[in-house]
Amino acid sequence: MTVRVLTALDPRWESAYAVLIDSSREGSVVRRCADVAELLSTAEAGLADVALLSATVPGLDRDAVDRLRRCGVQPCGAQSGGDEADERRLRQLGVEAWLPLDAAPGEVDDLLRSAVAARSGEGSGAEADEALVHAGARGAGGPDLASGPGEHAVGGAARAEGPGPDLPDDEPDADEPRRRGTVVAVWGPTGAPGRTTVAVGLAAEFAAAGVSVLLIDADTYGASVAQWLSLLDEAPGLAAAARSSEQGSLDLPGLARHAPEVSSGFRVLTGLPRPDRWTEVRSAAMGQVLELSRQLATVVVVDCGFSIEDDEELSYDTLAPRRNVTTLTAIEEADELLVVGAADPVGLQRLVRAVQSLDVLPCATPLVVVNRVRSSAVGARPEQRIAEALGRFAGLEEPVFLPHDIEAADGALLAGRTLVEHAPTAPLRQALTALARRLTAYPAETASRGRRRLARSGA
Repeated sequence: MTVRVLTALDPRWESAYAVLIDSSREGSVVRRCADVAELLSTAEAGLADVALLSATVPGLDRDAVDRLRRCGVQPCGAQSGGDEADERRLRQLGVEAWLPLDAAPGEVDDLLRSAVAARSGEGSGAEADEALVHAGARGAGGPDLASGPGEHAVGGAARAEGPGPDLPDDEPDADEPRRRGTVVAVWGPTGAPGRTTVAVGLAAEFAAAGVSVLLIDADTYGASVAQWLSLLDEAPGLAAAARSSEQGSLDLPGLARHAPEVSSGFRVLTGLPRPDRWTEVRSAAMGQVLELSRQLATVVVVDCGFSIEDDEELSYDTLAPRRNVTTLTAIEEADELLVVGAADPVGLQRLVRAVQSLDVLPCATPLVVVNRVRSSAVGARPEQRIAEALGRFAGLEEPVFLPHDIEAADGALLAGRTLVEHAPTAPLRQALTALARRLTAYPAETASRGRRRLARSGA
């Protein structure tokens, strides 16, 4: 089978690459594209299997690379002029395979076959990706092309630029994989059931237990973490990180700059100050932000928006931006998923339907958290009544209950501080501590020793 190749290359190398590909037995150049618009339109028409790219193509960003993959076209980087900056940018855009200009025809055939295997998922996904990377790196000089974007940027050029934000001290050996933190997604239905209260509270509990934590505000409808913690949001961290990701310049030190520490071991990536800026956060960018976040902190707590509607269907056959992609990506990538609902008749009905709607998503088993539990809304013995109702109508067992501690919650919000700092003995704070201990990322050895108070480093 002939592998159809699109090219979007620097004019200096375009003709030489076309001759190289056409001289192979497997490949054939079907179109030379002048810009990203032509590249994507050809890919969406189903006319290609592989796209050969240069970093200098106008308009090339992470979203374009992601759209190529979604169209069934495997991106491949052109390694021609030996420009490490261009190669590093392509790696950070998600390009994993490389074709040297001096490759032999047999090496070109190997690369194209591996690209088609990775695209179609032949064998296991890991085997296909590994074959693709090593096929492109064979015979290539220069930097290690088989390393991932975060590894190269942090371990190489980016770290050599000079001192920057503090990064995790437990760097792995070269022969060991980088430690991946745990992602905890906090989600819930519409109606403000207290997602942000739970997300901020959990992040503070992990930080108080001595665990490095990153809190991400991914609510594209009503971001509020910055207001909760009295932080400025004129330069929202998530939007800036997503913009850097799209341009291929986001690495671990860059993410650390966008997510400053508000206390010892407690970083915050603030959200969008206005809901109409949701288009600035795309699917591929959110994925890279979460992947780098796993390297930056031991636990990543994501405050999600309420809607998980796959609104791509509303745009028919186009690949338009999706407003809910930040929430969908966080839920699908999360190692632990908390579903927060309000303890009243309306909130419980929404909670049951929300849990049922998760059945169509590839996500972790949800842990149900019922917030603002009070007898005035559901009657005497509210925990027992709610547990019986959830078990009977939704099959939900062992929900977590958080009390309606309005005095502590309002006081912390007014002060712009966490419950750990503002009301360490409040019932709501104690319930959040118990919830944090139920999560696998919580360190078991801290359960028997005292808590250290969070010390503000500036907010």
